[in-house]
Amino acid sequence: MHDLLHDIRNCTECLADLPMGANPIVQASSQSKIAIIGQAPGIAVHQSGIPWDDKSGDNLRNWLGVDKNQFYDEEVFALIPMGLCYPGTGKSGDLAPMKICAPLWHKRLFQAMTEVKLTLLLGKYAQGFYLGKQAKSSLTKTVQSFEEYRPEYLPLPHPSPRNNIWQSKNPWFKAEVLPYLKSRISDII
Repeated sequence: MHDLLHDIRNCTECLADLPMGANPIVQASSQSKIAIIGQAPGIAVHQSGIPWDDKSGDNLRNWLGVDKNQFYDEEVFALIPMGLCYPGTGKSGDLAPMKICAPLWHKRLFQAMTEVKLTLLLGKYAQGFYLGKQAKSSLTKTVQSFEEYRPEYLPLPHPSPRNNIWQSKNPWFKAEVLPYLKSRISDII
């Protein structure tokens, strides 16, 4: 695992397409029990080098019912974005994750992580890649159908504060999905 993480953190495959340069962000261990597949690091995470070191991370830890010490324990949580580097900003927020990262690195990471009990799929990019044709026609429908993907996967919206409107329009998420999520996390750790 050490050599694989070294290779990932030194990856420059899409350097020419990254406005702030390559800085692959990943946390994983061969002993990781829960894999969290996100989108791509934001600018704050790119600058700090710490995964989920932003408001989205605060929301995610709240959803999980864990503190920072638990969250950054690589033997508990693997933190793997679909795009490992900050992709830059577009008209309505950060650009989509680079498409090369997940096919290049994810399979090798999961082969090295032999203890994963649950994989959280945050956002449409992770859900599309991992669920493929099993994903529903929208993120909302996929998350609403979370029970269909148990016990291996749990699809969730991205925990960005920008998604607070989505959460207010979908109260079932806090009422049904988050209690299930916290219970699974508690059982695993």
